[in-house]
Amino acid sequence: MRYWKFLILLIPIAALWGWKMNQQNEKQVQKGAMTKNEQIENKVEELLQKMTLEEKIGQMVQYSGTWDLTGPAPSGDVSKLKYDQLQKGLVGSMLNVTSVEDTRRAQELAIESSRLGIPLIIGYDVIHGYQTMFPIPLAESASWDADAMETSARVAATEAAAAGVHWTFAPMVDITRDARWGRVMETAGEDPYLGQIAAVARVKGFQGEELSEVNTIAACAKHFASYGFAEGGRDYNTVEISDYTLHNVVLPPFKAAADAGVATFMNGFEDMNGIPVTANAHLQRDILKGDWGFDGFVVSDWGSIKEIAYHGAAKDLEHAAELAANAGSDMDMEGYAYVKHLADLVEAGKVDMDKVDDAARRILRVKYHLGLFDDPYKYCDEEREKKMLGAAEHLEAARDVARKSIVLLKNENEVLPLAKDAGKIAVIGPFANDKDTPLGSWRAKAITGSAVSLLEGVEAAVGSQSQVSHAAGPKHSIGERNFVRELTINEDDLTGIDEAVALAKSSDVVILTLGEDCWQSGEGRSQTDIGLQGVQDELFEAIMAANKNVIVVLMNGRPLAIPHVYDQAPAVVEAWHLGSQAGHAIADVIFGDYEPIGRLPISVPRHLGQVPLYYSQKMTGRSAPESPGFVFWSHYIDEENGPQYPFGYGLTYTTFRYSDLLLNNNALSAEGKLTASVKVKNTGKRAGSEVVQLYIQDMWGSYTRPWKELKGFERVELAPGEEKTVEFEITTKDLEFYTARGQWEAEPGEFKVYIGSDATVQESATFTLR
Repeated sequence: MRYWKFLILLIPIAALWGWKMNQQNEKQVQKGAMTKNEQIENKVEELLQKMTLEEKIGQMVQYSGTWDLTGPAPSGDVSKLKYDQLQKGLVGSMLNVTSVEDTRRAQELAIESSRLGIPLIIGYDVIHGYQTMFPIPLAESASWDADAMETSARVAATEAAAAGVHWTFAPMVDITRDARWGRVMETAGEDPYLGQIAAVARVKGFQGEELSEVNTIAACAKHFASYGFAEGGRDYNTVEISDYTLHNVVLPPFKAAADAGVATFMNGFEDMNGIPVTANAHLQRDILKGDWGFDGFVVSDWGSIKEIAYHGAAKDLEHAAELAANAGSDMDMEGYAYVKHLADLVEAGKVDMDKVDDAARRILRVKYHLGLFDDPYKYCDEEREKKMLGAAEHLEAARDVARKSIVLLKNENEVLPLAKDAGKIAVIGPFANDKDTPLGSWRAKAITGSAVSLLEGVEAAVGSQSQVSHAAGPKHSIGERNFVRELTINEDDLTGIDEAVALAKSSDVVILTLGEDCWQSGEGRSQTDIGLQGVQDELFEAIMAANKNVIVVLMNGRPLAIPHVYDQAPAVVEAWHLGSQAGHAIADVIFGDYEPIGRLPISVPRHLGQVPLYYSQKMTGRSAPESPGFVFWSHYIDEENGPQYPFGYGLTYTTFRYSDLLLNNNALSAEGKLTASVKVKNTGKRAGSEVVQLYIQDMWGSYTRPWKELKGFERVELAPGEEKTVEFEITTKDLEFYTARGQWEAEPGEFKVYIGSDATVQESATFTLR
C-alpha cells in the first residue's frame, strides 16, 4: 500500500511537470527556438494523446469515393459505412475525390461532425499530368533530363492541387527489364542510376521546396519493392529475386526518393520470395523505416492487404490485418482489414499499441506538413481550379517535355528532318488522326480526345507550304475501349487499306503511324506479343510497297520487337504516348524545328524471346565463343544476343566522334578521386546535342558483376565542327555495391571505364582501387 500512496502523490507532480513543459515549448515556439519539424512533432504527440484507439485506427483507413459527395447521404451498405465513419472522424484518407467541390464536402464531413476534427488527405493517381497530359513516365525518362521530369511533375502538382488533391500515388520508381509487363510505361526503364535521377526529379516536382505551399502535393514512391520483376511480365504475379538484385537494382531508386524527402511510400500486390510485400517487415520496418530513417507513412495498394490471404500467406482478413500492421503497412487502401479487425487484434495483444501509434503518428505528420491542420480547405479554391487546369503555360511546358522525350531510332540517307515544302505529304495509319491515344494510360482527369493529333501537328507545321492528306487505313481497335475493360484489337478487317495505299502512291512522302493503343499498356495490360498487333503489319508492308519514302512514327507504351519495320523503313521515330501536345511535339522534331535529343531508357529487343533484356547483364563463364563455329557458349542459335537498339541509344540530325579517352591516374585510393575525360566532336553540318554517358565495369567481386553499369551522363551542345572535352569525376562512391558481406562498399580490384553514346561503347581505360 505504501507504494500506491507514493504513486498517487506523483500524479499531480507529473501533471505539473507536463504543464511546465508545455509552457516551455510554447515559449520556445514564440521565440523561434523550435524548428518547424519540432513544432509539428509536438503537435502530433499532443493530438495522439487525445485520440482513442478507434480514432487512431481510423487514420489508417483509406476509402475511395463511391457516391456523390455533394448529394444526399448514400443508402448503399458500403457507401453508407464510409459516410458514417467520415462523420465520426474514423477515416484518414479518401481517394478518387477529384474536384474542389467534392474535396470541400469530404473535409466538411470529416471535420465538422467529428470529435477531433482531423482533416482528410485526398489522394489520386496523378501519374504524368492531371488535366494537361505530359509524356508517359517511360517516355519522359527518354529525355535523360531531370529538369524536364521535374517540370512535368511540378505542373501536374499545380493542377492537381488546384482541383483539391493533396497527394499523388507517384512516382513509380520500379525498375523493370521486361517489355511484356503492362506497367513498363509508368517506369523510368531498366537502369537504377537513371531511375534514381528520375525518382528525385519527380519527388521534387510534386513536393516543391515546401510541402505546405498550396501548389504542392505529397508524393508516393511505389511499389515497394520488386514489382517490376513479376514472373513472365504478368501483372500482380509473384517475384523471386536475389539479395544482389534487390539491393543493387531494385532498391536504389527507392532510397533516392527517401533521401529526397518523399512523403509516402506504397507497397505492392506481389509476393517477394514467398512473402507478400504488404506483409514484409524486413522491407518496411528494417530497411525503410529502420536503415533509411523514413518518417513518412506506407500505404497499401488497392486491396493489397486483404490479398495477403489470397496469396495464401494469411488464413483470413483478420490474419491479413495482423500481418500487415505488424509489418509496417500504415494505411489500408480499400482493404477493409483494419477497420474491421485491428481494434480486436490490439485488444488480443496480437498487434502492439505502439505500432498503431506509430502508424497514426506518421499519417498525422504528413497532414501537418501539408498544412491541412492550419487550413483544411486550402486546396478548395474554385477560381484557382478554373485558372490552372489546362492553362496555356502548362500546355507549352507539355509540348517542350514531349519533344525532348522523342527518340530518333533510324534516319537512313538523312530522310529527316523533312522540309516543310516537301510537296504532297501523306499522314497514314490508325493513330494518325487519333486525338485520344497520345494521352496515354493512367491519364488522371485528361479530357477524352483532347490531344493534338499527329495530323493536326503536321498541318500546323507546314501551313500552306505543302499539301497534307490523310488516310487512317484499317481500324486498330473495335468495340469499347477504356481503362476498366479489355481492348478488342481488329485482327482481320482490312477495310481502308486500299485508300491508304492509293494515297501513298500519289504522295511524295508518307508519315506512317504504327504502335499501340494507349489501353494496351498500363496496369493489367501485360502482353505476350510485343509486336504490332492486329493488321498493322499488313498496312506497313502495303505502304512500303507503294512508296519507299516512309517515315514511321511509333506511338507505344513499351519497347516493340518489330525488326521488319526497323530494317525496312528508312526513318523510325520513337514517339511513345506523348500527352496533350503530342502532335505538335512530333512535328517539331520531324520538320527540324527541334533537334531530336531523346535516348532510350530501356533496351529494344529484336525478338520477344530475348525478354527480359537489359544492358547490365552479368559476365558468365562462357560469354563468347572460344573460336569461330564454337557452339558451347551463352547465346541463341536463331538470334543475336544483343538488342535491336541498346540502352542509351538515340540519333540526332548530326554526328559525333569520340576520341582520347583518358584517366588522370591509373589508381584510386579509398578517399581519393580520379578524372575520366573524353573528347567529343560534332562531325556533322548541324548544331546538335549529345548525351555523353559514363559506364564502369567492376572486373571481379564478392558477387559476380555486370558487364557495365551507368554511373553518370552529361549533355553537351556542339556547333558543327566544334569539339569539347567532357570530364567525369570518379570516387569510391561510384564503385560501391551491395556485396556478399551484406553491406554497401567498394571492393578493391580492377575497373574499366567506358565513355560513349550508348551502352554498347567498347573503348575503355583501366584503373585499380587499392
